[in-house]
Amino acid sequence: MRAPPGLSRLLLAARGWGRLGAMSRYSTEQRGRPNSPDYRLYFKNADGKYISPFHDIPLFAGPKEDKEIPAKRSKTTGSEVLFNMVVEMPRWTNAKMEIATEEPLNPIKHDTKKGKLRYVANIFPHKGYIWNYGALPQTWEDPNHTDNLTGCCGDNDPIDVCEIGSKVRSFGEIVQVKVLGVLGLIDEGETDWKIIAISADDPEAQKIHDIDDVKKHKPGYLEATIDWFQLYKVPDGKPENHFAFNGEFKNKDFAVEIIKSTHEHWKALLHKKVDGGAIKCTNILVSGSPFCCSEEDARSIVQSAPAFMNGDPVSPEVDSWYFFPK
Repeated sequence: MRAPPGLSRLLLAARGWGRLGAMSRYSTEQRGRPNSPDYRLYFKNADGKYISPFHDIPLFAGPKEDKEIPAKRSKTTGSEVLFNMVVEMPRWTNAKMEIATEEPLNPIKHDTKKGKLRYVANIFPHKGYIWNYGALPQTWEDPNHTDNLTGCCGDNDPIDVCEIGSKVRSFGEIVQVKVLGVLGLIDEGETDWKIIAISADDPEAQKIHDIDDVKKHKPGYLEATIDWFQLYKVPDGKPENHFAFNGEFKNKDFAVEIIKSTHEHWKALLHKKVDGGAIKCTNILVSGSPFCCSEEDARSIVQSAPAFMNGDPVSPEVDSWYFFPK
């Protein structure tokens, strides 16, 4: 069965990143069928060891990052600290791909609801995700912790990132990003921070350093981001989302403090100082973590997943437009 055009692009991205990753720090391995509930994307480090993208990839980008968890040294550009981002959904794609927080080694999977694969709607004039969307590893928005800034608990996931650079990144790619600011989304009563960032290798990264620079150099992008997050669940019959601070984007310093807080919550999770519920903390590199497993155990986890094969077709409904009165 031949994969449809959208799927082909996603698969080529994943395969291409696997090749590029072999020359870099990370690579990926696909298992199961794309566009099906059993599809998984597993991660390896430069040594070929299977790892968790949630727990084993450091938050801070550094020269020995795959051996220092959390990283003891941070890579900087001038005075800027770089963070690692795991790309879950490249720009313009619709499939809702997420780190599987409740599975060992936390591969990326196609999210489902009531047994159906989830695809984000195309709300005019947008097509799919309007940024490269993903997460910062080694962060966790604790659902048992009430955020004193929003009054709501965390959403039980790594903190989300909207990467606004000019390049469409690859599915499963690890990108070093500069943090620029943050938006406080309140999603169905939960705190769901959205970090705004730009890839450190983007041509505009040298002139975009904070949230005000985004307004100057990418006019309309932040307004479109508010519009997107406010409406993206409405086609599914849900109400519009709301925002902390009346939808005001907070600056870089504010965002970095939010990231640090979620990193501390993650460290408590990995060292069994808090109840993580169904979250799987299996890792191979986190020093002192009671959830650390052997390379053999990690390999067995991956090999127990179905082998990669051609994917299922995507419903034409994924390309539908939705229109809302202004």
